[in-house]
Amino acid sequence: MKLQIERNSKVPVYSQIIRQLRRRILSGELPGGSALPSERNLAQLLGVHRNTVVRAYGELKADGLIQARRGSGYVVCASETQEAFPVSLRPGRRASRGKSVNWVNQIKKEHLDMETAFDDLFERADGVARYSLGSGIAQAGVYDREKLARDVSRLIAREDPERGFHCPYKGDRGLRQQVVSFLSTKGIHASVGEIQIVQEMNQAMLFLATLLIRPGDTVLMEEPASPDVYRIVELAGGKPVFVPVDRDGMDCGVLEKLVRSRKPRLIFVNSSFHDPTGAILSTERRRRIIELSNAFRIPVIEEDAASELVYEGESIPPVKALDTLGNVIYIYSFSLTFVPGLSLAFVAADKSVIESMSHLVSLTMTAPGWMTQKLAQAYLEDGSYYACLDAFRARYASKQRLVCRMLDDMAPLGVSYERPRGGVYVWCRLPEGIDSKVLAARAAGRGLTLMPGYLFYPGKKAGRDHIRISYSYEPEEHLAEGMELLRKTLEELLR
Repeated sequence: MKLQIERNSKVPVYSQIIRQLRRRILSGELPGGSALPSERNLAQLLGVHRNTVVRAYGELKADGLIQARRGSGYVVCASETQEAFPVSLRPGRRASRGKSVNWVNQIKKEHLDMETAFDDLFERADGVARYSLGSGIAQAGVYDREKLARDVSRLIAREDPERGFHCPYKGDRGLRQQVVSFLSTKGIHASVGEIQIVQEMNQAMLFLATLLIRPGDTVLMEEPASPDVYRIVELAGGKPVFVPVDRDGMDCGVLEKLVRSRKPRLIFVNSSFHDPTGAILSTERRRRIIELSNAFRIPVIEEDAASELVYEGESIPPVKALDTLGNVIYIYSFSLTFVPGLSLAFVAADKSVIESMSHLVSLTMTAPGWMTQKLAQAYLEDGSYYACLDAFRARYASKQRLVCRMLDDMAPLGVSYERPRGGVYVWCRLPEGIDSKVLAARAAGRGLTLMPGYLFYPGKKAGRDHIRISYSYEPEEHLAEGMELLRKTLEELLR
């Protein structure tokens, strides 16, 4: 199907698509029952964002010109197409049967136009993919299922039936007390009133973005960056401005220049085993970030989920551990070290921030995660969590060695990487001429999910020569098979 898109026209692209398809349908050039390209295929043919096509198809569907059929995509409406289109009501014709709400037009543009490729690839791990090298979530099997079942039963049996299965908005007090003890092992001193329990890191970021970011505010953050984080900033109306990352983390020379020139609202840093590069922010740079924060009164949000997963050398105290003025908001997630499927994270910050977050929590849920919180409290209290941490470290370290060994075998193909000291990601440079987007699509056809590097660059102008390999999710046998599929796919593309 040939459609002409005028890039310099003042008419929005989606309107150009609507006009051309409407004319062809009403003229009979596209008769009833004609199949239209899928949203994704038409977007690729025209070189536009998929949501532009979604919006155009939504308009045509609302006008009764096309309809969606499960399994066959969009088709032109049959026989009554011309009558269904509300250009005029013919004499003697019944009043219109009404039209469906065009939800595509109702949804805010910033939500409709979100890049979804990262989410689509992440979901493949639980869907069509046989092997996933893209999912940064905990491996199953570290927590014994039978013990877990017994512990959950005991929690339910001992709970006061008159009180019910309920947690305060800040989170279970017993869990917050255990979090205070956990933080002390990292050199962070906090009180129970300075802790907010949330379900996961992304939820914490949503709450903080709501509290702190005003439309137009500059937020300094690393590049490459997790798509989840920069999308949250954009949805809050903020303007992410990116600081390059090297092997020692965020480049503080560039950061200082941007702090002076852009007067940012806040700084976001993923300090330990950065997603996606695996870099760890050096002690010197952690101190420099604190100095800049204190000198310019800029809040710092530190995400530190992988800090417990150190396989070589000593761990480095968090940026928050160096904070004496209360300028750092610290987020820790248990996503890589707790029972898979039980989401839990917390925020440690100044009491005024925690009080405001608690009010937001009260607006979104009435009983936030009672079971998960009680279980986490029990496992932190009796030491089970710390024992499982050791098990996670051992398993992840073994899987990292496997991945790196197999990547070393691919060196003759042109594959290269820097081995991180911990975490769950390897940032892999592809052979010259291999596009990560093409590689990911070809691998998907083999049942393998990969995260192409361009997704971690908001402008999508870099990262085409990298992929992010995550080794946390798959057991070693599947991981080895997935890596072998990666090798075969690379060889096929190089041929």
